[in-house]
Parts: sequence; structure tokens; C-alpha cells
Amino acid sequence: MAGRLLLPRRDPIESLPLLVLFPHARCNCRCVMCDIWKATGRDQLSPDEVRAWSGEWVRLGTRRVVLSGGEPLLNARFTELCVALRESGIGITLLSTGLLLEREAETVARLVDDVIVSLDGPREVHDAIRRVSHAFERLADGVRALRAAAPALPVSARSTVQRANARHLRATVAAAMEIGLDGISFLAADVSPGAFGRGPAWSEADAGDVSLGPDDLAALAAEIDALERECAADLASGFVAESAARLRARVLGHFAARAGEGDFAPLTCNAPWVSAVVEADGTVRPCFFHAPYGNLRTAGSLGALVNSPAALAFRASLDVATDPVCRRCVCNLNLREGEADAHPARRGREREAPAGEPEAGAPKGEARRAP
Repeated sequence: MAGRLLLPRRDPIESLPLLVLFPHARCNCRCVMCDIWKATGRDQLSPDEVRAWSGEWVRLGTRRVVLSGGEPLLNARFTELCVALRESGIGITLLSTGLLLEREAETVARLVDDVIVSLDGPREVHDAIRRVSHAFERLADGVRALRAAAPALPVSARSTVQRANARHLRATVAAAMEIGLDGISFLAADVSPGAFGRGPAWSEADAGDVSLGPDDLAALAAEIDALERECAADLASGFVAESAARLRARVLGHFAARAGEGDFAPLTCNAPWVSAVVEADGTVRPCFFHAPYGNLRTAGSLGALVNSPAALAFRASLDVATDPVCRRCVCNLNLREGEADAHPARRGREREAPAGEPEAGAPKGEARRAP
């Protein structure tokens, strides 16, 4: 990381090294903190569309695609979609619930560069949050199948911290080791309306079921302290991607601000200038949380969408440090030179300096931002 320059925020956009694709609109979990599973549509991106679009993506400098969603492995033509990306020389990161990994292990091992699975606690906690019977067991079976098919394939976890698991960070790290993962990162649950399939019915009461109250904040603070003491080697080695200081600033601090105890930490992010999100119905966004630019199926050109007058005006007016959507973001991106080439997008997300401080190698005053 040190010495790699943060990719600049330039307009009009000439390079999009990172794209996030939603191969399928639905999910096979029923998570407490997400409503994507409630979607009634079955939109999915087709390999034919990806082939038609990928030539322009290559010209735009796209080096890596993150397959997200929804559950990407629900796409009926997942193998062909990955082949289409591979034919264009684009690297693939797969984000997955893990429930279908055992079935798709050979395909994933052959076509995907790295995998990030969702792990939200030890067995009982994970299953309760995912609201799927034996979700932990199926995830563990999937990881074992991947290890058998491709022992060197990087497989790590991302854990969404929320009320149900805030007291279980150490146990979650132990669970990641138990099932043979290469590492784990933690981020705060996003509870904003409109994101992750939430419709008008999503209320502050719903958010309160996921977010942390005063007693939970104290418990999380104590859990981070214990993690720092008892898992020092895992923090030092990078098995846990964030430092204890970062967990306090970005996870505990986020929930404290939501509870009215302080303000949200200042963030930097370059996502709208270096990446885009393409959803299963073709909708294109600058990131997960901001309004769409338009639809790729109707526009036909990603470059035209990200450099439309409306998109240019949006980015020109966007101040990440003060924008209310950005201030509450839980997954800001700070992509650096070469990161989309070599390794998963998580490198840009997780190795961020403590809030308010420039990252090593980052030009002072350079803002940072994320999908």
C-alpha cells in the first residue's frame, strides 16, 4: 500500500478500473439487516450482455469486476458470465453468502480470482442473522470444497457488525479460523432507507433492531478491547483486516453517531470517479447509496452514462466530507494505483487510515470515497 498513489478524481471519467456487477437481483439468505431477499423480480445479467458491454469496459480501463448482489451464484448462467469476463481479461472477485459454494466450487475455483464470503458470527449467531437453517454449516462446506478444488484460491470473510453480533467479534474471528478462511474484515451495518432493497416500509424502528443502543455500544467497546488483548497476533498479522483503532473509529464510532453520541467521522472516497455499480436490471449507480445515472440496457454505453451531463453535475457538486449520504457510509472506497489489477477490491476498502488522517502515501487533502 505504501507508495501507491490514490487514484485521482477526474472528470470527465476516462478510466474505471473497478466495476461492481449484480448478476442476480435476489438473495438466498433472509438477513435481518437487508431486504434484498424480499425482491419479487428475477432480473439477472446475461453473458451476452456482458460480452456486448465488456469491450467498452476494457477501453475504459476496467481491470476487476466484483460480483455482488443479491447472490451472484443464483444467476442461471453464472459460468458463462464469468467466461465472458475472462475473455476480456478482466479479473473477478466473488462476494457470496456461501450457501451455493459447495455446488459451484469447481466453477468458482476455475474462473474466479478470489472469494469474499459473509460470516456474521459463530454458528448460532450466523444462522440467526441469516435466518437460514444450517447457513454456517453450508458456508463451511463450501469453503472446504473450494479448498479441495483450489488450495491457493484466496477466500476471506466480511462480517457485518450489528446488534445481534456486536458482542461476538472474537468468536467470529475464531469461526473464520475454524472454517479455514484466510482472514476477516468487519464493517458496520448500514441501516439507511432505500439501500439494500429497503422500501418505503423501512422505519426507524426497523433500523433500531439492527443498529446499536447505549447498552450495545458499551458492550461493543468492551468487545473491541478484548479483541485487542486476546487476538493481538491476528490483528498484527492482518488476519483481522482492521486495527482495533479503526474498529473503534469506523464501527463503534458509526453506531455511536447514529445513537446521537458524537458525529460521524469524516470520510474520504473516490468511488464515483474510479468505479460504478451495475445492477441486475441494468441500473448504473456511482455507488451503492447514491441515485442512479441511468440504465445500461437502454443507454448501451457505460461511458455515456458516467459522463452524462447529470453525472458530471452530480460529481462536481459532491463533497464527500459533508454529503449526508456519504457521511453515513459504512464502506467508503479509496482505490489506489494497481489495486484493481492485483488483488480484490477489499484492499482499497479495508486498509484505510484512522478517520480524519491521510493514508500513508496519499496526497494531503485528497478526499477518499466508496461504493
